[in-house]
Amino acid sequence: MSMIAAFYGGKSILITGATGFMGKVLMEKLFRTSPNLKVIYILVRSKANQTPQQRVFQILNSKLFEKVKEVCPDVHKKIRPIYADLNQNDLAICKEDMQELLSCTNIVFHCAATVRFDDSLRHAVQLNVTATQQLLLMASQMPKLEAFIHISTAFSNCNLKHIDEVIYPCPVEPKKIIDSMEWLDDAIIDEITPKLIGNRPNTYTYTKALGEMVVQQQSRNLNIAIIRPSIVGATWQEPFPGWVDNLNGPNGIIIATGKGFLRCMKATPMAVADVIPVDTVVNLTLAVGWYTAVHRPKSTLVYHCTSGNLNPCNWGKMGFQMLAAIEKIPFEGAFRRPNAEFTSNSITTQYWNAVTHRAPAIIYDFYLRLTGRKPRMTKHMNRLLKTISMLEYFINGSWEWSTYNTEMLMSELSPEDQRVFNFDVRKLNWLEYIENYVLGVKKYLLKEDMAGIPEAKQHLKRLRNIHYLFNTALFLIAWRLLIARSQMARNVWFFIVSFCYKFLSYFRASSTLKF
Repeated sequence: MSMIAAFYGGKSILITGATGFMGKVLMEKLFRTSPNLKVIYILVRSKANQTPQQRVFQILNSKLFEKVKEVCPDVHKKIRPIYADLNQNDLAICKEDMQELLSCTNIVFHCAATVRFDDSLRHAVQLNVTATQQLLLMASQMPKLEAFIHISTAFSNCNLKHIDEVIYPCPVEPKKIIDSMEWLDDAIIDEITPKLIGNRPNTYTYTKALGEMVVQQQSRNLNIAIIRPSIVGATWQEPFPGWVDNLNGPNGIIIATGKGFLRCMKATPMAVADVIPVDTVVNLTLAVGWYTAVHRPKSTLVYHCTSGNLNPCNWGKMGFQMLAAIEKIPFEGAFRRPNAEFTSNSITTQYWNAVTHRAPAIIYDFYLRLTGRKPRMTKHMNRLLKTISMLEYFINGSWEWSTYNTEMLMSELSPEDQRVFNFDVRKLNWLEYIENYVLGVKKYLLKEDMAGIPEAKQHLKRLRNIHYLFNTALFLIAWRLLIARSQMARNVWFFIVSFCYKFLSYFRASSTLKF
């Protein structure tokens, strides 16, 4: 019997960010392993003309929750959506709902955050710092609370190359940053943002570091732990391999490559691709929740959930495996033959972006205009290139994260818990994982039918033939122009033709003599 699964039985659990990628997988795992839990409260707001209840219904009707419905048929009765808005300083929770949360909650998993790399500092501070502060204030008023688990990021201190499982201070106190956001106008905030974030790449990593400081400062007598996952990818094993539902991180790169839009990226091929499956993060999160509540550590422990130090895979190898998987499981309606080159040369990248990205997009938009349709490819390509440029920082560097606390926790688990809540990334087969990842993007994100794979392969074959014919024609035209303009080129050409003629004559004569 799993001690962790038994621990969550009968518990009332609050999850923020439950409608996000990791939040959904966390809910699914909880219901599947602890179907006798009491209730899961989720903070959710209305979106796209959907009420919170409608959003929950949509989540439960997804492929992800199919297994849950078998072990917990009344799962819809155990989810209690509570309207909240983390953009509001008071979270906009009504008095009755707030009272229920404060009096009943046993465990808090704080997963909500803005993960946009280009977000304004004001918005990033509100969601990643102020909202965390508000939740901690709520937690301090929960008499039945046993553990508060805060999900941060392994890149919160990416300005360092070696990162330990400790909370690092920021130059400016979080309180001063929060207070300044209330009276500074947007123009001034945008002007001081580069000075505040320093040598961090964006507001996301900076505000996640501030959020950790808030957790440390306001922990008081709470049992708190922080989990720092690296680049969160598709599921490895649970509830099935390859599940994914968003365009973040590697997902957008896989789609752009598979559709033929992405041809070149500025990346260091030997840099470690620290991708971690989402179910691995969720298993560690649930194990940390159990350990924090039961063993009550004297200080706030930080747990790194990374792959690079235990089972490294570099970007060059990952890119090669991704292309191999796309060749095997091609996407429908590819724009060009899938290919992706990793180069650390920024000049080469700029050249290829102009030649292989923008030029075809402009030509295609010209064709759309001629046929009376609205041009859109250049806009999509510019958006893609902007997204790729924001990822360049993370695919050109390597970091070392210590994992002493994570390994300690693993040793504390029983063999059954190590099996049910597996977060040992050393067992991960990257080749198999990347193939399932690409398949998952095709099935669950692009919603493409697997029956269309043979036709997609034929389309890919046609694109490959067109690519080879185009390159051959381009070479012959360039060579013909060179011969017409250069005496040296003509001499080289005549030498090659003469040599080939003499070789064939000699080979024919030799064959005749032997006969």
